[in-house]
Amino acid sequence: MLSLQKIVPEIGGIALREIEPREPGPGEISIRVGAAGICGTDMQIYNWAPRMARRMALPRVLGHEVSGTVEAVGSGVEVPAVGDRVSLESHIYCGRCRSCRLDRAHLCEETRYPGIDIDGAFAEYLTVPASIAWVNPPDLPHETAAMLEPFGIAVHACLAGAGVSGSTVLVNGCGPIGLMTVAVARALGALRIVACDIAPLRLRAAETMGADRAVDAGNEDPAAVAADMTGGAGVDVGIEFSGTEAGFNAVFQALAKGGDFRLVGAPPSAIPVDFTRWLLKCPAMQNIHGRLIWQTWQRATELLAAGAVDIEPVRSHTLPLSEAPRGFELIRDGEALKPVLVP
Repeated sequence: MLSLQKIVPEIGGIALREIEPREPGPGEISIRVGAAGICGTDMQIYNWAPRMARRMALPRVLGHEVSGTVEAVGSGVEVPAVGDRVSLESHIYCGRCRSCRLDRAHLCEETRYPGIDIDGAFAEYLTVPASIAWVNPPDLPHETAAMLEPFGIAVHACLAGAGVSGSTVLVNGCGPIGLMTVAVARALGALRIVACDIAPLRLRAAETMGADRAVDAGNEDPAAVAADMTGGAGVDVGIEFSGTEAGFNAVFQALAKGGDFRLVGAPPSAIPVDFTRWLLKCPAMQNIHGRLIWQTWQRATELLAAGAVDIEPVRSHTLPLSEAPRGFELIRDGEALKPVLVP
């Protein structure tokens, strides 16, 4: 079968290769891939960020945002069944550690990932633990269902803390998950939504997804815009996706006293924080890591099934697997939001 692999520990270093699919062992399922999305983590691997360099064994089939059809099941698997259409939770949780026993499997101390620790979804077939499969409605298109995993982060971010209903919300960083967050916040009753980025493509998409203001953070101060929209009070909820020190500080500056600061994109290195200022503003800090398993998946699926959120505008390109390297190049060159690969 055709697959896209990271083969060389350097920037780029990817190649299309033919490999044999692996039969499912006990507790595993084999999936015929319907569609798979290229995400920010895949781009980190493409750019060979140090964090990935430390944990990956090469060659490795990339990809973890996926929808497909169960082709075969190993011994002991009752759910899902052959023929079910599934998406995958990307956190392979152990089920034994303290976090898992406390119903916090998304914080599993032994978490592994498809496309990093085991072969992933940029292939015609993949084999994974049955425990991470979410059974989709049969009429949900694979191209949409492949985005359920990142969509779940947006849902988690909007439901965390005090939620977003009746609130003014700042979304800082309008990559695919930030854009989905704009749409979820709108669906869940946000009063006003400010979306910030520096890329024109993303800012235009933010308006399409429901932002009231799309702010070019390279030319405007997000905190000043937030103050203007709120009579000087600041936003009730600030959600940081950019993963930069400037973005972290901009969200804090824009936040109202006692507001919710929700951190999704982590800076790559330590940044200074003035905790005296934090104490004076007294925000509630919410750290958003993945999705709540399986609560977020249920909410996310219901939002899509009800037509409350349309995430299709985020899928900017649909490419055959044979053109997968082009999807990475489109993201690198700022010409794509979310390329989806179809074997």
